[in-house]
Amino acid sequence: MIHLLWSCSLTKGLEENELLLTDVNTQGINKSNAEAIKALIQQKPNTKIPLLNISPGVMLYNLGHAFYDSSKLAEKQYQTKQELRKTSEKIRQGSTSGKVEKKYNKLNSKISNLEKKLEYGNWFMRTGNPKVILDSSKTATSRQQISIYLQNNGFFDATVATEIDKKAKKAKVNYLINENSLYSIDSLINTTADTSLQGLLKEHQKYSFLKKGARYSQTNVTKERQRIEDLLKANGYYTFSKSYIEYNVYKDTLEKHVVIEQIIQNSKEGENHQVYTIDSITFTIARPNELIQDNQVLTTWKDIRFSMYQDRYSEKIISSRIFQEKGDLYNKNAVIETQRQLANLDMFRFVNISFDTLGNSITTKIFTRPNQKFQITNQLGASVTEQLPGPFFSHSLRNRNIFKGLEIFEFNFRAGLEGVASATTEGGVYRSRELSTSASIIFPQFLVPFNFGTLEKFGQYNPRTRTLLGYSFVNRPEYVREALNTILAYTWATRNLKQQFSVSLLDANLIRSSLDSLFQDRLEEIQDQGNNLINSFLPSYVSSISGQVIINFNQYGLFQKKEASLWRLFAESGGTTFNWIDPKRFGDKDLNYFQFLKFQSDFRKYIPLNNRSTFAYRLNLGLAKPYGISGGVLPYEKYFFAGGSTSIRAWQPRRLGPGSFTPETNEDGTFDYRFEQPGEILFEAMFEYRRKLFGYFDGAIFLDAGNTWTFAVDPSREGAEFKANRFYKEIAVGTGIGLRMDFEFLVLRLDMGIKAYDPARPENERFILDKLSLKNPLGEPGQQVFNIGIGYPF
Repeated sequence: MIHLLWSCSLTKGLEENELLLTDVNTQGINKSNAEAIKALIQQKPNTKIPLLNISPGVMLYNLGHAFYDSSKLAEKQYQTKQELRKTSEKIRQGSTSGKVEKKYNKLNSKISNLEKKLEYGNWFMRTGNPKVILDSSKTATSRQQISIYLQNNGFFDATVATEIDKKAKKAKVNYLINENSLYSIDSLINTTADTSLQGLLKEHQKYSFLKKGARYSQTNVTKERQRIEDLLKANGYYTFSKSYIEYNVYKDTLEKHVVIEQIIQNSKEGENHQVYTIDSITFTIARPNELIQDNQVLTTWKDIRFSMYQDRYSEKIISSRIFQEKGDLYNKNAVIETQRQLANLDMFRFVNISFDTLGNSITTKIFTRPNQKFQITNQLGASVTEQLPGPFFSHSLRNRNIFKGLEIFEFNFRAGLEGVASATTEGGVYRSRELSTSASIIFPQFLVPFNFGTLEKFGQYNPRTRTLLGYSFVNRPEYVREALNTILAYTWATRNLKQQFSVSLLDANLIRSSLDSLFQDRLEEIQDQGNNLINSFLPSYVSSISGQVIINFNQYGLFQKKEASLWRLFAESGGTTFNWIDPKRFGDKDLNYFQFLKFQSDFRKYIPLNNRSTFAYRLNLGLAKPYGISGGVLPYEKYFFAGGSTSIRAWQPRRLGPGSFTPETNEDGTFDYRFEQPGEILFEAMFEYRRKLFGYFDGAIFLDAGNTWTFAVDPSREGAEFKANRFYKEIAVGTGIGLRMDFEFLVLRLDMGIKAYDPARPENERFILDKLSLKNPLGEPGQQVFNIGIGYPF
């Protein structure tokens, strides 16, 4: 059994009539979507290690199968169900013991796990893959599906055949495709007895998915049917559905084109489709629990009748999230947006919108039940931001509708440990302790001194005002840093959430630091050389205003099968009021004050290549410039840093750069990367090819490039400043491979970065990728860096 399990040959152990599927090819695809066709093939060979006849997925599956006994699992499931029946009987007889209920839940969970194992196997079997044995019925089904796909995409004369090469227990399947001619749309004919629809359809014809001269596509016919239904339902046709729309397709086999007839039938009664108008709107907030007998509160606001249980909710705010008014034509889009924006308030457990019709009038009924007023969440887990995972505990309390105006009060507490490199002790990883707490109130509107009708104008954009007071504590090997901060910020988003905006009118921080003696000596040493970084650790007051725009194309972050991208633009002005007011005259003279400007542009793109692989990249540019009373120094948190698991992965966190600065050299010839390297200019370009391997395992190959620079000459770090005639020679390049375990709800990541081009070395010695060899596959000491992360790097 063990010999079979770990055997290098995938063909060992096959039955006499079984053939291992080793390759699948398609031939003859010229104009069709090759990836879409390949996705229809039901059998694909096991993923193998190149040049070796070894499949890690099969090895894992065989390992699990060697210890898998379905009969034992079935018996265990039967015994557990018997025990569950006995426990259930005790509960029916009136037993309210906590132990009995706990046992009942535990048995239910156990049965669910056993069912999963019986259907899909144990963890190793679910993670791995069984050998793919050629199945002629699946080959025939794949051939049929490809033929249907070609027909539906304009290749009406296409043919599909299969050719199977069999040799030594192995089989290769070739799908031979002859697309023949592609049919295009010659014309579209609209046929309907309901003349009242003609004007509306003609007005929006430019948005049709069926264009003259375009290739025929069944997908576009389906989209057009849905477009017309959406169009009519957005213009009062409440009872209309796409079932009233039919299509006839007439082929011209000589000209290779089609004429599409679009038929819109009358209503079931044989009459024209009716237009409906909103007659009245009622909004009901039911009791949280039917057992609670509270009096109802009946009010009216802007022709909306409210019925609420005793706990009051602001009718003014709610009405700003209802986008239909009395006398309006029924609009399905407005209904969907109403439901979405009411849900965004996070006040209601659900939002149910129903309609009653009388003649051509509609009564809109919105029924909700309030969410729990108090919500407590505790989390215990591990996080990674620099090097090693560390445990954290977080607690949050949420109080909804605190002032009866749909406000949300939030209290958050977080404490954690993490492994970070010390800046004062050579080598090793040390603990970083972090603690933060904050209290905030979120208002579902823009709080402004004067009423400009913002509630009615911006209700559709989910406006919010956040006020926050917080405290943070960081204890690193080199310093202890405390900060008290307060924030006043506005956020809003477009209806489709493609654009999200935030403006922080106030972000004020009072910071105090305590330095390790060795770290202080280091800062004083570089201060003597002209670098005033030590000012960033003096007692400080940092205030700023900022704005951010996030443009999300195609829901970036969901990692679906379509191309998506995200662009984040951020701008910040620190100490702006100090341009007119001298803080030393009105503030604490012992505090350090800052003035600065900061800008960042972060663009990310995700491109699916096929069903198993994707390409993603990130371009990140940042500028931070101190001026005025700052004395040429930024607040430490406002600097840019490069290196780490979400940056240039071939360098340790926050240790790359700036420019061509060369750190001191250790006795073994490696660079001394103890010290963080802050910069004022940041450039990062990260490229990553990701591919599914087997089960939960994904692989990646990446290339990272970037660095940081300073605007002015830094006497303590030669070569740190940005120069147009040399900056391109100072862009560090790292490459490497990664392994990820993707559980959908969590992604564990291990990346190994290798330095390829190191700008810290002499100019003619910077390319060091050639240091890799069979004797030293990871290159020189310090050339490789391992990063552990949670989630994708971008």
